[in-house]
Amino acid sequence: MSVQAYINYNGNCREAVEYYAEVFGTEKPQIMFYRDVPLDEDFPLTEETMDLVMHTSLDIEGSTVMFSDVPPGMSLITGNNVSLVIISKDMDKIKAMFDKLKGDGTVGMDLQETFWSKLYGFVTDKFGVGWQFNYDNELEQFNQK
Repeated sequence: MSVQAYINYNGNCREAVEYYAEVFGTEKPQIMFYRDVPLDEDFPLTEETMDLVMHTSLDIEGSTVMFSDVPPGMSLITGNNVSLVIISKDMDKIKAMFDKLKGDGTVGMDLQETFWSKLYGFVTDKFGVGWQFNYDNELEQFNQK
């Protein structure tokens, strides 16, 4: 069993997921649009809704992250209550991904050594999603039994 993240956007999901695919070097995402689902009289689709992303996902560093646009009429509140964490033993890869996201984003904490990691940083990307990057030194001091 695993826990996976699902991120909603307000009409710019396709742009975001294609951006993440480039940042994280994943395969091009397969995108299901609202126009691809069976019609439902109780949920009529406007022309605008048909071009929104109903569902897509990326495999980012071994974890599935899922994405969609919220349909018109549903509210989306972007906040700081969720961030995604990339843990890697490859410092060069961490630096490259962090640098790509910070280009149009906002750095909360630049990559640096901390008491728990040789390399850690936090950036909020241009879509308002927080990303934490952490070098995996297996946190020996926290995992002692």
